[in-house]
Amino acid sequence: MSVTTAATTPVTDTNHPTAARLPGDGTGPGPGDVDNRATYISFGLAYLLGHGSAAVSKGATPLLDLPGWLPMALLGAGLAVGTVTATAAALRAQRAAAEPDDVLSGKLLGAAWVTAFAALFLAITGLTATLDLPDVQSLLWPTGSGFVVGLLYIAEGAQRRNLLHYGLGTWLALTSAAALLLGSPGLYWVLTLAGGGAYALAAILERRRLAAPTAPRTP
Repeated sequence: MSVTTAATTPVTDTNHPTAARLPGDGTGPGPGDVDNRATYISFGLAYLLGHGSAAVSKGATPLLDLPGWLPMALLGAGLAVGTVTATAAALRAQRAAAEPDDVLSGKLLGAAWVTAFAALFLAITGLTATLDLPDVQSLLWPTGSGFVVGLLYIAEGAQRRNLLHYGLGTWLALTSAAALLLGSPGLYWVLTLAGGGAYALAAILERRRLAAPTAPRTP
């Protein structure tokens, strides 16, 4: 009498929610995830050059005598480039997404960048005109832009399940708001060191995150 042994091959249900790896969950990039290094570098340079030049040229005893328009010009140029790269990253995530809900989320996040900075411009311009304090712009633009960017990063990090992006946004939002307690030029030093340093570290960690091997998420 012969005995036949049947080998059972396990079947993986790819439709099960725990079988799919989530993007940015610590196992490497996945579908719908993007490379944020260009955005981090653009905003990081804006912080280092814009806020850095303000830090060394303002206060009772400035270290350098720079034109008053230069820090804002450097900051504005860096923020403009960073906003473009961030919007492009959101659109790339949208195109790579497979689920309709993810596509819609990508569109909304991309539009949020334009809306947020338009609202910030109106708020600062309105406060300056209402209070008749033109110098307040030099305080609100640096801290306000960092706060807005931080909140947008938090939203993007939550939607993409990217812990690095979320953590960077949390740090930027808190340090930008706390910098207002120091006044000028202290707030510029905080933004330069805490903000610019955070972007530099995030760019390094982003490279490692993208190079991490992908692995299935286990239940």
